[in-house]
Amino acid sequence: MTTLYATLGVESDATLDEIKRAYRRAAMKWHPDRNPGREAEAHAAFQDIRDAYAILSDDEQRRVYDEVFEQEMRRWQAEHAEQEAQEQAAQREAQRAAQEHYEKMVAIAMRFADDGHNRDVLFGVLLGQECEAELAARIADSVWALQVSRRAHAQAAQASDDGVPEEPAEPQAEDTRRANRHPGTFESFWHGLFGIRT
Repeated sequence: MTTLYATLGVESDATLDEIKRAYRRAAMKWHPDRNPGREAEAHAAFQDIRDAYAILSDDEQRRVYDEVFEQEMRRWQAEHAEQEAQEQAAQREAQRAAQEHYEKMVAIAMRFADDGHNRDVLFGVLLGQECEAELAARIADSVWALQVSRRAHAQAAQASDDGVPEEPAEPQAEDTRRANRHPGTFESFWHGLFGIRT
């Protein structure tokens, strides 16, 4: 917010002598005769400088201006603080809604994965739930990788219980390779969010 003091280039506690000196400097700088080719801009600036000086050089007008400006500043600050609070509340609500949507999509993908559907089906189901394609792909990849990892652990545990030596699992295309890259990471992630133990 530009003030009359800023227009003259002085501080709000400037003395009358400082205001007079600042006015002379600013008036010379912005006099239309000294700004050929920029007459319109110079005329507007020069008028602002004259108006500022007329008020600030008069004790009574300056006192009234200071009081009004202080009130306006308080009002502006209050409005600004309220606007910031509203924006922060809206941001928190948007984050809450996004998290809720994400958790819902993960739960849907987990349900379909538990029913035996593959990664492509999970992806299609999520798209049908109006899930953004990139997010749907990430969730489908993660849920399917977790599902493959869980099945591999279950098979290994069953083989161990039966006393049968564990045979290396056959590659199952990209989904299995994706799961085998960081199985521990997926397990930790899902257990941390949903308490799922593999």
